[in-house]
Amino acid sequence: MLNIISKLKQKGILGINRRNAVYVFENNSRSLYQLVDDKLRTKKLAQDNGITIPQLYGTIRSHRAVKDIHGLVEQYSDFVIKPAHGSGGNGILIISGRSKDAYKKVSGNLLDREDIEHYVSNILSGMYSLGGQTDVAMIEFRVKISPVFESISYLGTPDIRIIVFRGVPVMAMARLPTRMSDGRANLHQGAIGAGIDVTTGVTTFAVWGNETITEHPDTDQSIRGVEIPDWEHLLSLSSKCYDITGLGYLGVDIVLDENQGPMVLELNARPGLNIQIANMAGLEKRLRIVESKGERLANIDQRVVFAKKYMRHS
Repeated sequence: MLNIISKLKQKGILGINRRNAVYVFENNSRSLYQLVDDKLRTKKLAQDNGITIPQLYGTIRSHRAVKDIHGLVEQYSDFVIKPAHGSGGNGILIISGRSKDAYKKVSGNLLDREDIEHYVSNILSGMYSLGGQTDVAMIEFRVKISPVFESISYLGTPDIRIIVFRGVPVMAMARLPTRMSDGRANLHQGAIGAGIDVTTGVTTFAVWGNETITEHPDTDQSIRGVEIPDWEHLLSLSSKCYDITGLGYLGVDIVLDENQGPMVLELNARPGLNIQIANMAGLEKRLRIVESKGERLANIDQRVVFAKKYMRHS
């Protein structure tokens, strides 16, 4: 890992203090944070602007309504429960099916009705929320994995994180679930980060914990050289999120559903920096290119062309 960090320093790695002081503080008005920190508001914002999102089945807002969860999901064989104010992928429970009165996780483990109620209660109490504030439990559509990811993902649903600076997509990665991550696309819980060349949509490096890898540990399939379908559309979609939020430094999380295609899952005003390790490239160099050359980019098409010209993997 020290060798990786040393190489990244030579390539303009962006540290958390500089990210916060220069790029987040100067480009993201605090008044806009609520648009992305509250996932319910994010969903409405996206829907109002014609962006496809996972369907919201309903919400649980109070402890006395916790038992209502079973009636809410009665007609659905699979679904996702998540906190409206969660961060870093924490607090997300994926239910992949049923077994009589039990709910089946993607790992195959079963949860009874009381387990589900307890989980929802924990969300409401703020166990997974930003700052421990009381929260709302969201129940939504479970994305069906795109065929492009089937051989390089274990159980769960991968997602694609794109960092957008002043409307320009500057860096991207795929987050791939593993057995260790229990099917979650969370790098801190053991998912894989696979860098994506912004100009081509093809995966490059891959990092798992402190290791650089070439194959998925659970499927033994090569992670590098995978072409993400409809890549230019994903770049346009991420750039549009700048227009609808006004956030100049933004993380856009996109999932690819087998039937419905790309969906915006979440937006983040303070996206993490592990994306640099996944790409073996520093963010600051790319951000400076946008600062020096991108001031006249008036629309999404121009920003995407700019990204494909200047954000090439090297």
